[in-house]
Order: sequence, then structure tokens, then C-alpha cells
Amino acid sequence: MTYPEHYRTELMNAIQGIDLDGVSATIEVFRDARAHGRCIFVCGSGGNGTAAARRLSEMVKQSSLNRSMRFRIVALRDELSKASGTADVQDPEMVFVDQIRNTVQHGDVVIGISPSGNSRALLRAFEHANRIGCRTISLAGKDGGKLAKVSNIVILVPASHAGSVEDAHTIICHMIGDYFLNFDQG
Repeated sequence: MTYPEHYRTELMNAIQGIDLDGVSATIEVFRDARAHGRCIFVCGSGGNGTAAARRLSEMVKQSSLNRSMRFRIVALRDELSKASGTADVQDPEMVFVDQIRNTVQHGDVVIGISPSGNSRALLRAFEHANRIGCRTISLAGKDGGKLAKVSNIVILVPASHAGSVEDAHTIICHMIGDYFLNFDQG
């Protein structure tokens, strides 16, 4: 088997393993958040997680155009900020928590994307979000890692090949975004 064939096989297995019940439950949480004016905050770890989070946020925002009910959805930034005029750098584990403290309220939704499910920044964010009464949803690979244990909903991609998990996360984001763009008339 050539490497491209191997990669395709891994990817197809990852796609087949997507937890569709978790995707459906997430769609319902998003629908409920929109109906009750709650915000949805999306964050991802690593380059692909961050890209998927932004893609999901943009697709769901687009679904609000020309509709009476609109989503309030924000992609949180994972870039570390430097304090002006000092050499201090924000703790990487707190990058999302600090943003959540400033904007997230009880009843809002926090969704995190991590191929391993062990991103410390997302773990800290979910712990804080759960403490203040948010709904938490994770997209993770393998067994869901530590993030699965602190999530209300876990959309699991039970695959070990990181690239396939990341590709499947992108597909999940497209499933959710496409649903609201093309099938939901809210």
C-alpha cells in the first residue's frame, strides 16, 4: 500500500468513527443558544484546531445573514498577548480562561477543538466555564483525553492518526455549519 492509500484509509476510518450523536446534540445546543440569546465561544488548540474553530464560527455567523434569529458566536484567540512595556507574557494555560472571564456568562456555550483532548489551555477553559454554568462541548480524538471528562458533550473521533483526527474535526465543523447554512430556517 502506498502512503497516500494508507492516509486515505486512516482518514476514511476516522470519518466513519465520527460520533454523529454528538454532532446532532451539538446542533441542538447551538439551536437552543440562538433561541435564548446565549453566546457560543469556540476555541481550538494548535494550528488546525484554531483554524477549525474559526471556520466553524464563520460558517455559523454566515447562517445568520438575512434571518430573523441570529447567532452570537465568537472564536476565541489562542495567541499569547504581551503586556505593553514589559517582558511579561501571559500564561499559555490561561489564554482562553482570561478571555472567558471577560465575556462568557452563565448559560453560554464553550466549544473546544483538540486532537488529543489534552490541551491544558482548553482544559483550564472548560473547568472555568463549567464553574460558571456554561455548556461545554469538545471535539477530540482517540479516547477524548482529559477534556472529555470535563465536557457536557464530547464529539469523539476515535482515531490515533493526528492528521486524520484534524481532518475529521474540519468535517464536523462543516457538518454543523452547513446544517445552519442550508437546512435550518431559524
